[in-house]
Amino acid sequence: MSHFISCFRNELQLYYKLRVTVLSESAIKHELCYLKRFDRYLEPIMEQKSDLTEMLLNGWIATLKGKSSSKENEIIVIRQFLAFLMSCGYRCYYPPVPKVREDYVPYIFSDEELELIFNTADNLVIKEAKDNPYIAVQIPVILRLLYSCGLRIGETINLKMKEVDLENGILTMIHTKGDKQRLVPMDQTMTDILVRYCMALGLLGKKDAWLFPSAVIDKPVSHSAVKYRFSKILKMNNIKLENRDRYERGPCLHCFRHVFAFKSFAQSERNGRQLNDTVPYLSIYLGHDSLEETSKYLKFSNEMYPQSIDAFGSFMEDILPEVDYEE
Repeated sequence: MSHFISCFRNELQLYYKLRVTVLSESAIKHELCYLKRFDRYLEPIMEQKSDLTEMLLNGWIATLKGKSSSKENEIIVIRQFLAFLMSCGYRCYYPPVPKVREDYVPYIFSDEELELIFNTADNLVIKEAKDNPYIAVQIPVILRLLYSCGLRIGETINLKMKEVDLENGILTMIHTKGDKQRLVPMDQTMTDILVRYCMALGLLGKKDAWLFPSAVIDKPVSHSAVKYRFSKILKMNNIKLENRDRYERGPCLHCFRHVFAFKSFAQSERNGRQLNDTVPYLSIYLGHDSLEETSKYLKFSNEMYPQSIDAFGSFMEDILPEVDYEE
């Protein structure tokens, strides 16, 4: 049975069968989805086979929705099908691959929202959880680590006591994205909070213990458990992104990392430090591979922070000049 209905259904079906032999199961599912969408675009506008013109294909491109990277992937798949058609003797316009832009826009907690979040976390009443009786004590500490050190939630909950230097206030991050190990110095206030927390849970001197243990033997608190409690905190304070676009990230645990990046950058700027001195250090502190990766963490509202936006934008233009895509 054919998956396709347009006048090019036979060619699409043949091409799909050829692709099935060389692609993984997950890849072919995506490719079939793209091919079917292209097929359904052609069906009402082409009664019989003819040239696939520039106007026709630009009209198809205009119907694509979603992130620019998703559009790029879909166009690449259809370009390959068009190349197949041309090898069969059809005349087709070959659309260029568009330049991918960064669509992601982070949610930046305001100072007022941060105060509400921490106050609620400190006073959150949690019924005894069978999976983790320590969760009510852990949540305020975890949120403050995310905020004050710009950590990812995964690397935070996977910390062990042997990776926490309470004397010098330094975290050794082992379980990180891309296995990029790094040292993370803490503010003295955060270090003092962590000392009191470890004393309360009896973790001092237990090098192999999880910093945030659960009731499960040799397992730390789960990401889902922290996420669930944090969602309750947000709901209690009515913190949400109104009229959120499909690809905008609403308030979540990862947003603390963006707040940390912005506040670090803004503080350095206020203190008169040169941007080309500050940003590389921030990139290393966050565990990024490049300054371009760090730039994604400094996408914030130009209405809220216009001076910082302009300053960082000028800096990034100097070190990362825009390059047009070439085939």
